[in-house]
Amino acid sequence: MKWMLGKVAVLLLLLIAMAGGGLIWFDHLNVIDAKTILAPFYRLIGREGRNQTLAQADAALSLDDARLAVRLEALQLKELELEKQEADLLSRRGEIEQMAQEIAERQRAVEEREISFNAIVIAAEDKSRNVEQFARYLNGMPPQNAVGVMAQMDDQNVIDVLRKTEEIAQAEGTNSIVSFWLSLMEPARAAELQRKMVLRPASLN
Repeated sequence: MKWMLGKVAVLLLLLIAMAGGGLIWFDHLNVIDAKTILAPFYRLIGREGRNQTLAQADAALSLDDARLAVRLEALQLKELELEKQEADLLSRRGEIEQMAQEIAERQRAVEEREISFNAIVIAAEDKSRNVEQFARYLNGMPPQNAVGVMAQMDDQNVIDVLRKTEEIAQAEGTNSIVSFWLSLMEPARAAELQRKMVLRPASLN
């Protein structure tokens, strides 16, 4: 009876040893992870086994790494999107600046034309006043003297004076002296002045 009990005990120890050896071997081959279960045995033989805390820590680190990788990828995508938006904004800004420059150039051109037009109008008004003053001055002179003064003037200025003299006479309801002045001039010049007055429009209108 004792012999049978001893034989059973030996067989049980042999089975336990074989099971433990199989676990160690499969763990060594990385088929299974038995270091957590065999941690007390590893400590008994002077080796550090893998306990549950370390496994959990490794799992937590792996999860954190995965989350960090996802966040990094999201940040990279966001950075690419921001770079694209910045490039679009720079391109749009260049277009707006070019449009603003074109508008400013057009505005300057309009202002220059307006200034030029105003200058022409002012010059014309000044000339009209000056011609009117000169025509009244000639009207106050003896006709022969007035014709002598006009003999020293170019044709266009004489025509301006003659036309202004007629305008003054018409406005004041008096007889124009233009015909008498022309009769006192040299026939050739008088004819030339009359021809030009017919062909050319009034320069001061």
